Amino acid sequence: MRSRMRFGDELRAELGTPRRSRRLDSSPRSHVWRVELAGGPAVVKQFVDGPDAEERYAREVAALRLAARADEPVVPALLGTDPGERMLVLEYLDHRRPPGDWIVDYAAALARLHAAARPEDAGVLPRWLGPGEADVESFLGLAQALDAPVAPGVSGELEDLVHRLGQESGHALLHGDPCPGNDLHTADGIRFIDFEQASLGSGLMELAYLRIGFPTCWCVTAASAPLLDRAEAAYRTAWHTATGTELHDDLADACAGWLLRGDALVQKAHRGTTDHLARIPDRDWKWGTATARQRLVHRLGVVGRTTADRADLSGLSRLSTDMRQRMLARWPKLPPVPSQRP
Repeated sequence: MRSRMRFGDELRAELGTPRRSRRLDSSPRSHVWRVELAGGPAVVKQFVDGPDAEERYAREVAALRLAARADEPVVPALLGTDPGERMLVLEYLDHRRPPGDWIVDYAAALARLHAAARPEDAGVLPRWLGPGEADVESFLGLAQALDAPVAPGVSGELEDLVHRLGQESGHALLHGDPCPGNDLHTADGIRFIDFEQASLGSGLMELAYLRIGFPTCWCVTAASAPLLDRAEAAYRTAWHTATGTELHDDLADACAGWLLRGDALVQKAHRGTTDHLARIPDRDWKWGTATARQRLVHRLGVVGRTTADRADLSGLSRLSTDMRQRMLARWPKLPPVPSQRP
């Protein structure tokens, strides 16, 4: 892996010669520097060599260009690119510590990000992919391992759920990993960064992050009910302002979809490697601010409540509640997930 910044001639001609470069923290999949350019400070991001490096670079560039169309800025300005080096140059923004009710403004900004894409953008980014049959089998296997009875209709409910999620027709610009840490809280509003997993789909899949506990993220938070209501209302208002349309669907399907995904219990490098739900009865593991069992107990509770009024998911509602109770009885010292971001 190269760790030396290679700022090419075209970027130098366009933006000037970078000075006072300083490495910043980043994932193992990229190198990031802060530099000084003629126009002021900037961020340089270079994608590390790997089998999916070209795809991640292409997704980020495409997402940043789509997001730049938002009426209010929701991403840093893209100043330049070097496809040969898989390098981006971005506006540098000062991040401030978020307030206690940060998810309200976050949700509104997320709606504006989602609204930046249009139906004619189909094909610019991949479609969002939901859970599949293997996820259903894994979840039902976990229920059996916890001695939670599975009613005869639950399997059909889950198959129908997977089908509905697979048929979602939305064209929202989805971040792909809208986690605390991938949001910059600036004096001029929230900006999102790191679009390596961006896709197009239903914005409800990411609005559900607030309820289900940021499933793809190292930092899990569970907001209070009043704060969650404010945040979801802010999203719906911002979406209506940006698109002129109302959100009519509820979040039950989206939350249930995240519950099924065992890969949402581990960081990206470990996804697609094994059945993570099957590991839960025998061991627990820490990722970021919560353990896998903590995350799962939280998600089971959310889905049990969110699907309670859905006749087509009533069996899943009862099963989720039962599985949660059995987990807490088996591991009574499990604490709830954090209510505040670190």
